[in-house]
Amino acid sequence: MNHVTPATCVALAVVLLAVTGCGGGGRQTLTVFADTSLTATFGSLGKTFEAAHPGVAVRLDFGGSGALARRIVQGAPADLFAAAGAATMRASGAPSPRVFARDRLQIAVPKGNPAHVANLKDLAAPGVRVALCAEPAPCGAGARAALSAAGVTVTPAGPDQNGPDQNAAGALTKVRLGKADAALVYRTDVRAAAGAVEGVDFPEAAKVVEDYLVATVPGTTRIALTREFVDLVLSDEGRRVLAAAGFTPVTG
Repeated sequence: MNHVTPATCVALAVVLLAVTGCGGGGRQTLTVFADTSLTATFGSLGKTFEAAHPGVAVRLDFGGSGALARRIVQGAPADLFAAAGAATMRASGAPSPRVFARDRLQIAVPKGNPAHVANLKDLAAPGVRVALCAEPAPCGAGARAALSAAGVTVTPAGPDQNGPDQNAAGALTKVRLGKADAALVYRTDVRAAAGAVEGVDFPEAAKVVEDYLVATVPGTTRIALTREFVDLVLSDEGRRVLAAAGFTPVTG
């Protein structure tokens, strides 16, 4: 019969600890709360992060930034928060956020632009049907500010023609289906429509820029991983993915 010596037991224990991560066990999960408009970009970056971090799974939870901030305040388990708007980030209580991208408004029109919309003033022309987001949505607040800056008043063609659409997806659907001649949404919304609509730039958009910020959520135990994910977002690869989606990357 073979006897196992105490030294052998110690050696085996060291090997087992190395394999199991010192008793921590298995795969780690990095939970990232992110604004819905980041679905494509963070989906891609999440896969890149997982490939570079064997044993780490990135769990992405998308939604409106305001709703996500409220969930964080209420104690929802999250490690990292990527939000649209500085006010929303402040509401989450996450400290020291970094601005990593910006977005600006465009006028979305059907392919071929049949109403010949070239600027914000054209949205007030008789017969032009305009779809607007509700103001709680970033595109709603942005549209209100842009129209105010241009001195333009628009009556939105919302659900049943009585009010604004809830979000960019609703406004773009009206344009795509021919139920609206134009919509005020963000460049990334137009890009995400994958050619179903066209985007028209206008100068007042420069005054209404939406910052996207990212920060580690207080109380997380995965601070090192959150920092590495932020580094990826700010890297050349992150900038490339963000730019491809229509964002203006920021690294400063």
